[in-house]
Amino acid sequence: QVQLVESGGGLVQPGGSLRLSCAASGSIFRLYAMGWYRQAPGKQRELVAQITSGDSTNYADSVKGRFAISRDNAKNTVTLQMNSLKPEDTAVYNCYARMPSGGSWLNYWGQGTQVTVSS
Repeated sequence: QVQLVESGGGLVQPGGSLRLSCAASGSIFRLYAMGWYRQAPGKQRELVAQITSGDSTNYADSVKGRFAISRDNAKNTVTLQMNSLKPEDTAVYNCYARMPSGGSWLNYWGQGTQVTVSS
């Protein structure tokens, strides 16, 4: 079906920037949305950002104004530009792709990447 390969992540200082990318391949013509979830130890998994096939975007309140998600249709790649990073952004970030399946939804996941914001 769909395969997702993530790149980016790493260690960055507070106030710095980092860019995550997620490349999709396979049967992607039915894709509805792609984006990122994140989860820190002891915390619930939360949606960070999403972009739909119609280029509609949504963000977690905690990242609005700092993060921007975009899509390159020619390369089947989505990018999450993270600016003004805070220690609270430290988490494992997982790219996902969502598509309809039998009247419901089917999610595919990237391998995940660690983002650490620390001085």
